[in-house]
Amino acid sequence: MPLTEYTGTLGLNRAAHLLRRATFGPTKQQIEAFASLTPTQATNLLFNQTLPDPILPTDPDTNQEWAVSGIMDPDKMDGDYQEYFKRWFVGQMLSAGVPIAQGLAYAAREKLVMFFHTHFTAIQEKISSSRALYFQNQLFRLFALDRTAAPEFNFRELTKKVSVDNAMLRLLDGNQNVKGSPNENYARELFELFSIGRGLEGSLPPTPGPGDYILFKEQDVQAAARVLSGFDFDDNFINLDPDTSLPRGRVRGSDTFASGHDNGIKEFSTSFIDSNTGLPYVIQPDPLLTNGGNPTLASALDEISQLIDMIYEQEETARNICRKIYRFYVYHEVSETLHNTIIAEMANTFRANGFKLQPVVENLLRSQHFYEAAAGYNDDNFGGIIKSPLDLIVGTLRFFNYPIPDSTTNAPSFYEMTGEIINLANDQGMSFYQPFDVAGYDAYHQFPVYHRSWITVNYLTRRYEFIRKFISQMEDGMLKTDVVSFVQNTISPGIASNARNLILELARFLLPVSNNLTFDTNADDTATITAERLNFFLVSFLENPKIDDDPEGAWTIRWTNGFDPETVRRQLENLFNAMLQSPEYQLH
Repeated sequence: MPLTEYTGTLGLNRAAHLLRRATFGPTKQQIEAFASLTPTQATNLLFNQTLPDPILPTDPDTNQEWAVSGIMDPDKMDGDYQEYFKRWFVGQMLSAGVPIAQGLAYAAREKLVMFFHTHFTAIQEKISSSRALYFQNQLFRLFALDRTAAPEFNFRELTKKVSVDNAMLRLLDGNQNVKGSPNENYARELFELFSIGRGLEGSLPPTPGPGDYILFKEQDVQAAARVLSGFDFDDNFINLDPDTSLPRGRVRGSDTFASGHDNGIKEFSTSFIDSNTGLPYVIQPDPLLTNGGNPTLASALDEISQLIDMIYEQEETARNICRKIYRFYVYHEVSETLHNTIIAEMANTFRANGFKLQPVVENLLRSQHFYEAAAGYNDDNFGGIIKSPLDLIVGTLRFFNYPIPDSTTNAPSFYEMTGEIINLANDQGMSFYQPFDVAGYDAYHQFPVYHRSWITVNYLTRRYEFIRKFISQMEDGMLKTDVVSFVQNTISPGIASNARNLILELARFLLPVSNNLTFDTNADDTATITAERLNFFLVSFLENPKIDDDPEGAWTIRWTNGFDPETVRRQLENLFNAMLQSPEYQLH
């Protein structure tokens, strides 16, 4: 059965929670618009719109695309184009150039693309090809949302496509895996990272023995490597997958004689029992697809399809993937009880929908569990995830309606701005497309730390530095916002002129929880932000430094009458710096 869904109206807190988790951050106006919706209505708007394809990335010096045509400036290195690709992808997270009405849905799709990127790892330095990175990114985008005309576009089929994807072939040495000299790198990570995994972290029994990884064995890795043999990186990107029309790796030899593929019988361990025979799985070439007994492109791809189908028949494969989805959208900690209830139901939905991702994500984001709205819940997941550097930076820019240069008419400024975002993320501990190992960014997989790995003394300082430079006009920095104009354009005059009401209003949209707020320390027992914290914001706002005998009254006069604009600006900058540098703002 699907997870029990919350059917009430979202309200501000739940709307903000949904949009922060499902997209790269909403504006105040978008939170207000979604507050009147039910979760079903909200997820329909996020996941069931017809969206435009991204505009192709271009060379900012020539304004010409290169990813599809392969035409590059001979005076540039491919590393330059790799950086353009990454900056272009950040632009998609910002919904750059997308009509406002489609902006959130576009960002929701890009969040799914980002999920795939955290699951199927890419390391720029190892792949070293801008076109391979771009086409892999497009592959993820193609599989992110349901395509009703093509039911085969699901997670299982994506795993098959990734297995011969150029970027993955180079990353995990699939291009070196040939008959007689198997390279097991991709086969090993296919089991351990990309599909069945090694069980629920923190509850694994002792390893039974050498070569036994509980859910799969060394024999399975060896057999899978033979199945996957015979493909090479396609430097020309001319071998197109007929289902996706995107380039994939090329078979060694020819389509009619795949000379690098191991055509023998591959026997798997007792971890994989064929329900038809009751014996361990055996994968061998389909004689109808071979050429005089020799392997062909078709027979090699069919063996890979058999391999992935075998893996996805295992209950633990669906659960492992659903754990990753859960940690990406909800919370890192998965207890055995939760694993056998919430994760199990997610896995049931996953299988029942042919391993499509979208039904699982939609049901999760509509569930009582996601909002902790069911009777008897005494904890919550609001503010339970530390924002990644990209979530923090992109989400802040989106909230303040930061203007994005047009990538077609002003490509140099577009790439300069998105490049600055990547530099800031790197300073905060996220080397975009350069994770330390093939498991990906630690925050998405490293038990038991997970997202807490984003926070160190140094990284936290850099987060605060980003906020300070973004908010304060007197600080240096490329990315800037005008907080006076922001308040004038988004907060009603009656609220903005009252210092306490202004703080409460901003807290409702900036911080993950804002129920029962009060400045009275004797009345904040049920408040989700302490009165002490709110009073800190108030003092930072009006009395740092103290320039008025009646700070609150003086603020009302200044704001209402529009005089002493420099003091107004300084006070608002102090307020926003205090709120956005608070621990609460680092969470979503």
